[in-house]
Amino acid sequence: MIVLKTTQDRLLAALQSVAGIVERRHTLPVLANVLLRKSGDTLQLTTSDLEIQIRTAAELGGDSGHFATTVGARKLIDILRTMPADQTVSLESSQSKLILKGGKSKFTLQTLPAEDFPLVQEAPSFGASFQVPQKTLKTLLDQVAFAMAVHDIRYYLNGILFVAEGKQLSLVATDGHRLAYASATLEVDVPKQEVILPRKTVIELQRLLSDASVPEGQQAPMIEMQFAANQAKFSFGAMEFVTKLVEGKFPDYNRVIPRNHRNSVTLGRAPLLASLQRTAILTSEKFKGVRLNFEPGSLQIASNNSEQEEAVDEIDIDYDGEPIEIGFNVTYLIDALANMNQQEMVRVELQDGNSSALITLPDNAHFKYVVMPMRI
Repeated sequence: MIVLKTTQDRLLAALQSVAGIVERRHTLPVLANVLLRKSGDTLQLTTSDLEIQIRTAAELGGDSGHFATTVGARKLIDILRTMPADQTVSLESSQSKLILKGGKSKFTLQTLPAEDFPLVQEAPSFGASFQVPQKTLKTLLDQVAFAMAVHDIRYYLNGILFVAEGKQLSLVATDGHRLAYASATLEVDVPKQEVILPRKTVIELQRLLSDASVPEGQQAPMIEMQFAANQAKFSFGAMEFVTKLVEGKFPDYNRVIPRNHRNSVTLGRAPLLASLQRTAILTSEKFKGVRLNFEPGSLQIASNNSEQEEAVDEIDIDYDGEPIEIGFNVTYLIDALANMNQQEMVRVELQDGNSSALITLPDNAHFKYVVMPMRI
């Protein structure tokens, strides 16, 4: 049976949309494969890592009928990448193998039975579904994802808190040293939901969601969401995405975000970022510490390392508060500023040299970034 016959770019796009979660080496060999299920003229492509399952459907030509098998996802992608985008490629089934043909090339690939592929058991009942524009969700994810923990033993920090209530959608990420909060106003009322999305799910959604601007009068691409006790389901375009949720209690972020700081300064994001990137070069590999010295009219940023090297940089600022010297991990500041790439100005609010700093956007109450100081 000819499973599909289409151009290289169409097949590659369909495969890449589901292959982000596939590990090349897995304790369960079938999970390195993509499940191909043909039903009539529609081909479903499904991948899984037992916690996340991604499925897309496409009409990619070939014979009509019913057929299912699994084949190595990465191998198939690697072969397709070496072919021209407009080349016609076909996949044929032959006994327990799949034959990929394109131009004068022919590849015979080993398959594993479709019935061995462990599909994620979907929750029996999901809550009410609601839709938001893909661009809105992607923007929120991009604004906070950098602050997620990586392999923290407090497993509930290895992901993003997702809170929807009324007309507000809020996302929060923290690794214990910094916290990023972003929210958006929705056009529809949504039932209260509070879940923790795992890190891998967040990274996949960032990769798959569209943030393209839509011409006026056209409907923006939407994403539909549904939540169960321990599972989330996202549907957008031809994609269906099911993921386990992280169980656990996320810290109360409202208590972490400081209020009523005595001193604040609004300054250019790009000059501050450039200055931090310069001084970061001479920080010590282990501690990455920089000292920020706020004085009326100027901000001095300094760093040094164990080789007795030192960097000092100065920015003119419009500041008339009390002098404050405070130390930070420079990576935490750079991460936040680099992820606000549309913004010209940022506001930094400080209490003293030992309290956490709050970074916000002057004309946007929907974003807050808290960073703990470090002793240098």
